[in-house]
Amino acid sequence: MNWYEKLNKYFPIEEMKSKKHMEMLMKEKGDVYHKDEGQYHVLMYAEFDSFLFIDYVWVSSQARGKGIGHKLIEKLKRRNKPIILEVEPVDYDDTDSAKRLHFYKREGFSHAQYIDYNRRSLATNEETPMEILYWSPNDEPEEEIYQKMKQMYEVIHTYKDEEIYGKPYQPVDEVLSYDEERNSNDIFENLTEKA
Repeated sequence: MNWYEKLNKYFPIEEMKSKKHMEMLMKEKGDVYHKDEGQYHVLMYAEFDSFLFIDYVWVSSQARGKGIGHKLIEKLKRRNKPIILEVEPVDYDDTDSAKRLHFYKREGFSHAQYIDYNRRSLATNEETPMEILYWSPNDEPEEEIYQKMKQMYEVIHTYKDEEIYGKPYQPVDEVLSYDEERNSNDIFENLTEKA
């Protein structure tokens, strides 16, 4: 399996970019969008001047629990910039979703409770609510994480969207909002310890 097949098999269709989109990002925005690939992992990420965005991280089921994910995150942390990523809301019937959250909690990530993020999938045309997790070496406020997330959305997610998909993604202000009154519980709060 090539790197894209690995990601495509693991991530839900509504969260996946097309292979063409990702290849164009690597070719045309290669100073920002990167692939880190090994025998047991694929990491797709964007590095901006003031932050990093993890687009996709996949670790082979045969290699889970061997510290590969931790090493990948540590490598990014050494750049001393905030790291932002998207996760689907926890599904207590899906053990993988809880395991992912446990992993990010162990790695020191926080849940951005004031950021609302809901975009329409171009693949399914359905609303796809996501949660934002972040790690910051300098305890950056959520409002700054929100501004960085907006920048990433406009530079990475919507890059040549009409050319690639035949229609555009929604504008950033329809997809992302910041509200300190948002009624959102910490996604890490109700995790059971055993997952």
